[in-house]
Order: sequence, then structure tokens, then C-alpha cells
Amino acid sequence: MAGRRRFTDKDRARIFANSNGVCHICEKKIDGVREAWEIEHVIAWELTRDDSDDNLRPAHKLVCHREKTHKQDRPAINQAKRREAKHNGVKRAQSKLSAKAKEPKLSRHQRLMPKPLYEVTQ
Repeated sequence: MAGRRRFTDKDRARIFANSNGVCHICEKKIDGVREAWEIEHVIAWELTRDDSDDNLRPAHKLVCHREKTHKQDRPAINQAKRREAKHNGVKRAQSKLSAKAKEPKLSRHQRLMPKPLYEVTQ
């Protein structure tokens, strides 16, 4: 399986210019010289494996990108992995299956009725 793509300086400049230097999370202007910024996937790479320019935007590194990753992307990725594991049968059943048949539960009315002294068979 191929790993993540490493972005070149040209890629970073193109993505920064396409968004007019605006952080797509907080929508504030990024000072490309004074502020640390990263290329951020709008929809997490782990979910889509999409490195196209449509899915890439600049984001402030220490505040916006980190917060979005931990509050939105990580939970979505974990949920997708749990769902995939369950679909593939990796996750075991919560309860054990018993070999003997269980007696059906009786309603309150059935429990209070007197039991017959004998059974009629035909």
C-alpha cells in the first residue's frame, strides 16, 4: 500500500495561492512568512486517500490543523476503522452462543396461572 505523498515547495505554493492564503478552518489570513502553516486535507486522507487539490487547503499548524485533527478527523477515522472491522468479522460477538435451548420467558399472567395437575395427550 502506498504511503502519503510528500508535498513539494511548488505544491505548497500552488495550494496556498489557490486559497488566497486563507486558513480554511478559521478563515483568517495566514502570514506565510511569520506563521507556521500546513497543507490540510478537508476530508481526512485516512478516509479517502485523496491528495487532489480539491481536498487540500492551507491551515494554521499549531492551532487550527491540530484542533481539527483531534476533534473531527481522529474520531471519524476511528469510527470508520471500527465499522470496517465489524464488517470484516474481525470483532467478536459480545455474547456467547449457548448449545442448549433457552426456555421462553413467561409473561406475568402466565406465571400467575395455576399449573395443570396432569397433561392431556391424544
